[in-house]
Amino acid sequence: MRRLFPVTDQTVPTASGEGPDEPDGREWSLAELAAAYAYPEPAAGGRPVPWLRANMVATLDGAAQHDGKSQPISNATDMRIFGTLRALADVVVVGAETVRQEGYRPARVRAEFAAARAAAGQTPVPAIAVVTAGLELDFSLPLFASPEVQTLILTGAAAAPDRVLAAEKAGARVVVAGDGVGVEPARAVQALGELGHTRLLTEGGPRLLGQLVAAGVLDELCLTVAPMLTAGDAQRIAGGPSVAVPRRFALASLLEEEGFLFSRYQRT
Repeated sequence: MRRLFPVTDQTVPTASGEGPDEPDGREWSLAELAAAYAYPEPAAGGRPVPWLRANMVATLDGAAQHDGKSQPISNATDMRIFGTLRALADVVVVGAETVRQEGYRPARVRAEFAAARAAAGQTPVPAIAVVTAGLELDFSLPLFASPEVQTLILTGAAAAPDRVLAAEKAGARVVVAGDGVGVEPARAVQALGELGHTRLLTEGGPRLLGQLVAAGVLDELCLTVAPMLTAGDAQRIAGGPSVAVPRRFALASLLEEEGFLFSRYQRT
């Protein structure tokens, strides 16, 4: 792994870590990854406010999936970053369709991050918050039946009462984040913040990410660019209606390993 931006002594990796002439593929420790992807600290004396980052992967030709899943366009380092971002977050926000397609499971306890999470006052693992209008979910799945931390359901005030009851009977906590059937992104961020979740992470899918972008609530995008071409008609990382004016983000960091680029952009 080497850092391409901002330029530091890690820009050229070395076997010893001390000179520029002996390149290798030194694997960064989880502590180094956590430092590289740390959430912004609140201003001195200020209260933490929600910070929403997205973590996505895409091919060179813009595909966010292959055969309906993101795993085929990922690699081992991308998955280590995926795990690190989860370990840093208070809550992982995900769309219902992604839960169904990817077979989402509860976040698992990572011994490597246990001390850091405890010191930060976090639960042992991040909660999973599922964004859904219809609550058409299988509540017998481990995500609802046996999570380490109670799973949240983000939905609208007009959601079907029988589905809300089914979710609550399964052990999930239903959080209203919209006046109608669906979820309003700004209300979702606010509601999670009121629950004490300020380090927010979304893993999509594309429709949810598109809604977050359109609502102007996304603070950061962590995008892995896979050195692959897939063609076909796979979705981009964000879908739905286009915004009136493109949202401008600034490059915060860029890492590289084996042709994979691990970028981090923050809104200006």
